[in-house]
Amino acid sequence: MSSALPAVRRLILYVLLFALVVIAASGLSGLLTRALPSGQVLAGEATAGLAQSLAFTVIGVPLAGLLWWFVWRRLADPEERRSTAWDLYVAGLYSVALVVASTQLLALLAGLVEGRTEGWGGFLARAVVWAGVLAWHRWMWRSREKGPLLLADVPAVVGAGYGLALGAVMAGTALTRLIRAAVQSLSGDQMAVLAGQGESRTWWGGVLAAAVWAVGGALVWLWHWIVEGGRRLRTGFSDVVLVLAGIFAAGVAALGGAGTVLFVVLRLLFDRDEAAAPVLSLLDPLPAALAAGTIGWLVWAYHRPLVAARSIAAQQAARLVTAGIALVGAASGVGVIINALLSLVRAPLAGTGARTLLLGGIASLAVGGLVWWFVWKPTHVLSEPLAGQPPGRRIYLVVVFGVSAVAALVTLLVIGFQVFRSWLAGGGGLALIADIRVPLGILVATALAASYHYAVWRHDRAELPAHAARPSIGKAILVTALDPEPFSRAITEATGATVTIWRSIDGLPSKQAPPPAQREAPSTEAVAKALEGIRSRRALVLVGPGDRVEALPLEG
Repeated sequence: MSSALPAVRRLILYVLLFALVVIAASGLSGLLTRALPSGQVLAGEATAGLAQSLAFTVIGVPLAGLLWWFVWRRLADPEERRSTAWDLYVAGLYSVALVVASTQLLALLAGLVEGRTEGWGGFLARAVVWAGVLAWHRWMWRSREKGPLLLADVPAVVGAGYGLALGAVMAGTALTRLIRAAVQSLSGDQMAVLAGQGESRTWWGGVLAAAVWAVGGALVWLWHWIVEGGRRLRTGFSDVVLVLAGIFAAGVAALGGAGTVLFVVLRLLFDRDEAAAPVLSLLDPLPAALAAGTIGWLVWAYHRPLVAARSIAAQQAARLVTAGIALVGAASGVGVIINALLSLVRAPLAGTGARTLLLGGIASLAVGGLVWWFVWKPTHVLSEPLAGQPPGRRIYLVVVFGVSAVAALVTLLVIGFQVFRSWLAGGGGLALIADIRVPLGILVATALAASYHYAVWRHDRAELPAHAARPSIGKAILVTALDPEPFSRAITEATGATVTIWRSIDGLPSKQAPPPAQREAPSTEAVAKALEGIRSRRALVLVGPGDRVEALPLEG
C-alpha cells in the first residue's frame, strides 16, 4: 500500500495542475478577447462572461503558478522525474496547447483571407495565450535537468501526426474545391461554383482558406518531424503512429479515391443515360476522389521508404495494413457485383440502378484486388519463411478470418430471417431474391475471404513446429548509447522479438576500460550470439560502452 501512495499523489498533483493551467489559460484568453478592439464591450450584456474570465484568471493563475513551482522543485529528485505521471502531464498539455493554438491562429488567418473579420479578437486572444502555454511546456519538455524521460518521444510524435493529418485533410479540401470550381465553371454553372465554396464570397476564397489550413498543418508537421527530431525516433510508439498515419490513413484515402475515379470513368463510358444521369451529375464525386487519391498517394509514397528503414515488425505491419485495406475494397466489390447481378432478375440492366451498382462493384474489385495481389503476393505467400518473422502475420490472418466469420454469420442470419418471413407470408420467387441479394453478396464475399485466409493460417500453423526449437523472445529491451537500429534489427532477426529501445544517458566506462578512442563498437553478430539459449518471454540487452554486450532474461 505504501508503494502506491507516491503514484497516487503524483497522479492527483498533475491532474490538478493540468486543470489549473487550462482554467488560467481560459481566463486570460477571455480577458484578452475583451481588451482587443474587436467590437466587443468590456461589460454590459457580457457581465457573466467577464465575471467568469476574472474568476478563472484571479484564482487560476496564482494557484497554477504556485503548484507548478512546487512540482518543478520536486523534479530535482530523480524518482519524481522518472514518474509516468510527469511524462503524461507534459505530453498531454503540450498536445492540447498545440491543437488549440494552431487551430485558433489558422481560423483567424483563414477568416481574414475570406474577408471575414467577425470574432477575430477571440481567435487572436486564444492563439496568443495558448501559444504561451505551448512554449512554456516545450521548455519543460526539452529541459535537460527535469524534462520527461519515459515518454520523451510522445510530444514530437503526436505533434507530427497531428500536423500531418491536418495538412493532408485541408490540402485535400483545397484541391477538391479547386477541381470542383473548374468542373462547374466549364459547365457554366456559376451559382454552383459559389455554393460549393461554403460561406466564401468568391470561389477562390474557399480554396485559399483551405490552403491556409493546409500550410499551417504542414508547418506543424515539419517542425515536429524535422526540428524536434520525430523522423529520427525509433520507438514502438513512433512506429505505430507512422504506420497508422502514413500508411493506413493515406492508403485508405488513396485506394478510395482511385476506386471512385475509376467508377466515374466507367459511368462516363457505359452509363451515359442523359435523362437519368447528366454529365455534371456523373462528375460530382470526381473532385473529392481526385483530391483524396492524390494527397493520399503522396503521403503514402513519402512514408513507405521510411517504414522500410524501420524494424521488421514495422515493415510487416505496413504491408499487412495495406493488404487489409485492399482486401476490404476487393471483398466489397465482390459483394456489390453479386448484388447487382441478382438485381437483374427483376429488372433489365438498362435504365435501372443495377448498371451503376455493377460498375461500382467492378471499380472497387479492380482497384482493391490489384493492390492486394501486388502487396500480399498470394503466389509466394505460402513459400515465405516464418523464421525470424514477428507474429504480426499470424495475428492478421486470425483477425481477417474472425471478422469474416462474424460478418458471414450475421448475413446468414439475415438471409434466414428473410427466407422464413417470405415462406410464412406465402411469398418467394423473385421477391425473395430481391430481399436477400444484399446479404447474399456480403456472405459470398466474406466466405471467400475467410476460407482463403483460414487456409493460409493452417499452412503457417503447420510450419510452426519446425521452428519451435529455436530461441524465441516475445519482447526485448535494448539499452544503448549507440545507434540502436542495427542492433534492434539483429535482435528481431535472431529471436522474432519486438524491441523497445532505451537510450543510455551516461554510458560511462569502467575504470579498467580503455580510452574511447581505443574501444571498438560491438557487432550485430555479438548481439545475436548473446541471445543464444535465452528462452524467457522478455530479455534485457545491454550494448556498450565499448564492446560490451550482455543479454539477461527477465521474469514475466
